[in-house]
Amino acid sequence: MDTITHHFTKLSLPFCALAGSLLLFPALSHADTTYYRHTFFDNSITHDSYFYSYGKPSAPSRVENINGKLPVESKIFYTPPNALRLSWQSARDGGWDAGVRVVNVRNQMDFLGDALYLWCYSAQEIAVQDLPLIHLEDRDHNFSPPLKFGEFSGPIPAGRWTQVKISLSHIPAASIRPFDPHRLSGIVFSQGAADNAPHTLIIDEIRIDTAEAAAANALAVPANVRAKGYERHIDISWDALPGNASAERFLVYRSSDGKNFQPIGTQVRGINRYTDWVGQPGQKFFYKVAASDQNYAQSPLSNSVSASTRQLSDDELLTMLQEACFRYYWEGAHPGSGTALESIPGDDRVVATGASGFGIMALIVGVDRGFITREEGLARLTRIAAFLKNAPRYHGIWPHFMDGSNGKTLPVFGMYDDGGDIVESAFLMQGLLAARQYFQGPSAAEKSLYENISYLWNTMEWDWYRRSPESDALYWHWSPDFSWHIDHRLTGFNEVMIVYLLAVASPTHPVPPDIYYSGWAGDSKRAVDYRKGWSGTEEGDQYANGHTYEGIKLDVGVGSGGPLFFTHYSYMGFDPHLRDRYTDYFENNRNIARINLAYSIRNPKHFKSYGADSWGLTASDGAYGYVPHAPDAQNDDGTMTPTGALSSFPYTPEASMAALKHFYRDLGDPLWDVYGPRDAFNLDENWYSPIYMGLNQAPITVMIENYRTGLVWKLFMSNPEIKPMLDRIGFKSDPKSR
Repeated sequence: MDTITHHFTKLSLPFCALAGSLLLFPALSHADTTYYRHTFFDNSITHDSYFYSYGKPSAPSRVENINGKLPVESKIFYTPPNALRLSWQSARDGGWDAGVRVVNVRNQMDFLGDALYLWCYSAQEIAVQDLPLIHLEDRDHNFSPPLKFGEFSGPIPAGRWTQVKISLSHIPAASIRPFDPHRLSGIVFSQGAADNAPHTLIIDEIRIDTAEAAAANALAVPANVRAKGYERHIDISWDALPGNASAERFLVYRSSDGKNFQPIGTQVRGINRYTDWVGQPGQKFFYKVAASDQNYAQSPLSNSVSASTRQLSDDELLTMLQEACFRYYWEGAHPGSGTALESIPGDDRVVATGASGFGIMALIVGVDRGFITREEGLARLTRIAAFLKNAPRYHGIWPHFMDGSNGKTLPVFGMYDDGGDIVESAFLMQGLLAARQYFQGPSAAEKSLYENISYLWNTMEWDWYRRSPESDALYWHWSPDFSWHIDHRLTGFNEVMIVYLLAVASPTHPVPPDIYYSGWAGDSKRAVDYRKGWSGTEEGDQYANGHTYEGIKLDVGVGSGGPLFFTHYSYMGFDPHLRDRYTDYFENNRNIARINLAYSIRNPKHFKSYGADSWGLTASDGAYGYVPHAPDAQNDDGTMTPTGALSSFPYTPEASMAALKHFYRDLGDPLWDVYGPRDAFNLDENWYSPIYMGLNQAPITVMIENYRTGLVWKLFMSNPEIKPMLDRIGFKSDPKSR
């Protein structure tokens, strides 16, 4: 063991050394809820400035900032790969303040603990009177009075990490309502004494925890550590061990010579994989891994493993991308039900019905590509089917969200969202029907799975969601408590075509085939008003469009086509190489993708994220919240969502490959992580999404497979109920689009 590594181990992880030139970023997993109910800041995704921060000086005082954000410190940190740097100079008649905000994730829960902890480091001693004030703010904008940081920290010694504890038990409020520390959203430092001297404080590992943490058991050394090299990154993985139940994080060390290991990254608890972005092919590195507990005590380092990067062919890049996105549904699935989490990180109870259907199709690809064995895939699908069979249903239809442990309906979108969601259930059944055709072997286990999926399919009451026998359309929601209160009519063109197809195809509870044309493709006043309402345009408000956008004619679609998920969600299993009265849907989808590409190249708002190799506007959380990003003035804010281009491979293979190479080779650090490209990014904001979404990774894996082999299309379309449905509606095969 080299001297530096021994120093880290002996002192229970006081990381204050050079990190090296490459920054690495933590991945996330199904265990994130507990981790993020304590962690306020651990590391920055970006390596120059921290998006969830600000720094604002009032002359003559100074506070260092980069475009209004706090700098990231990449050489000195408590946990790798980085920390925050707070540098200030307080002058008379001036002022400054600098804040760190919590990273908002979906369905965020309150913090647990009664004390706020921060690790601080300074190269020179900072006296108590020269330290700043600190203010705390909660999610309801209630705040504390200014507190003297030095009264909690004492003098900050030179060259040594100090943990500062602030008891949250008796923090008064300076706002008109009480301050709630368990809903902490912001920590603000501000000018204290005007000593007119420069000071720098490195801050890391901001946590809310119990004041007296219990002593943890000794941590086990991570076992069976493995490393696999790709073109620009190396994946390191290890086995989960019962002896590491108290591990709060895992620490990854790297060496170029197999002797001198440096800490390069932190992985949160619950996931046993780390992505090391090395940037170039032809690089060889060695790795060791250690577990770390709540008190930052560290296990011994694991055995060393090594891997090298190499140039990959286009075909190998596609396989690499498919496998990375597949892991969201294999390694990151709910540990009980095996279904897909809504987002990672997020509330790890919340599994999403539609995303689980997409994940089932990704699992099929994983088996067929050899990412997992057929036996492993069958076992997972059997567990998912059993969970779905026992979960509450509403006339055979599942809710949008369920608790992955017990199937309980979770009304995430409010009290009216407490019943069946026919759209999410259609996405789910699209995946299940593809799985039913894939697992048709002679074994008792495969026969049982076939029967269970058939039972789930046959007990879905599609006709109930017609609302009445006279209705000309299907409706999205039904609640046992609120009936049809949400009153959301399903009207195309958008992502819900598969609902009408499956409703007509149902062998037990079908709807009339003409409802496809009166509901999905209807031109009634209500349908027209619906399309105008969400789009703000009359172009395509009667289903047929016929206008030209970016020089490309669009047969069907509202406005310039909308977000690209319209061309993915209903067509992961359903093969769009078919024509109805209005259009060939493969060609129409391809034109929507081409319009999206051309708009991104034209880039009328001059965003940094857009170009011929960076395109694919579709829905995602952006830097400031959810937006259905689309090629129009209303829904274009500079956010790029990689699934848009990458799930469009069947429609635009050359442009999608260019996007893959750009996302991976040019933006790989910090866009790429254990589940492939992060959910979204915005270069104008220097923002990369802290989450992955269950709806966005599987379409990449599945649609690339449909481009390469047509596997999932062939499986779904081979179900015996599909061809008669197509005939009843009047679909015709269109050889010209193949």
